[in-house]
Amino acid sequence: MKNVKTTTHGFALVGAMLLFPFSALASEEAVMNGADTAWILTSIALVLFMTLPGLSLFYGGLARSKNVLSVLMHCFAIACLISILWLVYGYGMAFGDGGAFNSIIGGGKYFLAGIGTESLSGSIPEGVFSMFQLTFAIITPALIAGAWVERIRFSAVLLFSGLWFTLVYLPLCHWVWGGGWMAEQGVMDFAGGIVVHISAGVASLVIALVLGPRRGFPTSLMPPHNMTMAFSGAAMLWVGWFGFNGGSALAAGGGAGFAIMATHMAAAAGSLGWMTIEWIRHGKPSVLGIITGMVAGLGTVTPASGFISPLGGAVIGLIAGITCYWAVIIIKQKLKIDDSLDVFPVHGVGGILGTLLTAIFASPAMGGLGYASEGMNMVSQLGVQFLGVAGAVIWTAMMTWIILRAIGMVSELRVSENDETEGLDVTCHNERGYIMENSQY
Repeated sequence: MKNVKTTTHGFALVGAMLLFPFSALASEEAVMNGADTAWILTSIALVLFMTLPGLSLFYGGLARSKNVLSVLMHCFAIACLISILWLVYGYGMAFGDGGAFNSIIGGGKYFLAGIGTESLSGSIPEGVFSMFQLTFAIITPALIAGAWVERIRFSAVLLFSGLWFTLVYLPLCHWVWGGGWMAEQGVMDFAGGIVVHISAGVASLVIALVLGPRRGFPTSLMPPHNMTMAFSGAAMLWVGWFGFNGGSALAAGGGAGFAIMATHMAAAAGSLGWMTIEWIRHGKPSVLGIITGMVAGLGTVTPASGFISPLGGAVIGLIAGITCYWAVIIIKQKLKIDDSLDVFPVHGVGGILGTLLTAIFASPAMGGLGYASEGMNMVSQLGVQFLGVAGAVIWTAMMTWIILRAIGMVSELRVSENDETEGLDVTCHNERGYIMENSQY
């Protein structure tokens, strides 16, 4: 394994596998490990569980009742669309060999050609690795759905998701995990701070600016219509995140266990941090606050989870809960940007914060496992992490804006004012989430 720094921890190799996956793919001595394979198969189910039903119910409960089905539809349709695109070319572009252009994008393995039951990725079948990575590709554009709820055309959802997956997600995934230029620089992103959270968060901010606010924002109250649904979805996210971060160890062992422990502590600390600051400022803690703090803690610890101690996870989660709380206040109340379900202040800000904090809490002096590249220290790794963040923010913002403008040239992005007033459930899908006499929307 090239550029791997040995530490006293038995699972230091885990992070290196994520940074340099091709060294595992290329190994001629690789042998399938049944325990590793079983754990990743379990993680596949956990991560897909995060999107369907976890994220769907979380977002659906936070929307107004007249739009609940449209939110569920967006998450479900995105999962279906991205799955087919992954089969056709996604896996090849993300993890295939791009030859002379490999620093920028991968290639080959279209329709999963050449991948059989005997081909391996490290100690697990390559087909299992591909399916695990697909679950990440599904949830990332689904996260963005929180930015456009209640005002976007369904056709625009499909067009945007397909183009964004191709032009933003796949390059970022290859740069970080597929042997691209960020991996060459030594960027540390264990489970998706850059690939998932920064990309989804920045895209959501651009979408909110281009689409404009919902009718009535910010003067009219738009409270969640079903906090029980949102709470249930959030609880599913917490559980599913163990597969998200623990599965990224790509092995059943101490690395996965410590990643899960750090993840859990970050969720708990993020929840308490957000709840406490809300309690102090408003006099009462809210369910919405505590579950949003949990998501902030989980998203922020994601890039660091496999490189840090459980204590480091708790500290990162606490920082995330407080920081992301204030980010929501600034975005919505100060700047009056209608990122409807707070994707940028929670996932974008959390992803940026967590990616940078990885350089600090991965240090052995902070109880971490050290750095994957030889000669790195906290300062030099922080510089590399900043480079990765800057590259992801610039590429995502630029390409998202271009995609939206391109779609806008051939089709309307927003529904009409009348359709928005009536609700997308009826106007886009001819259905209602709740059928009750004298129901109020």
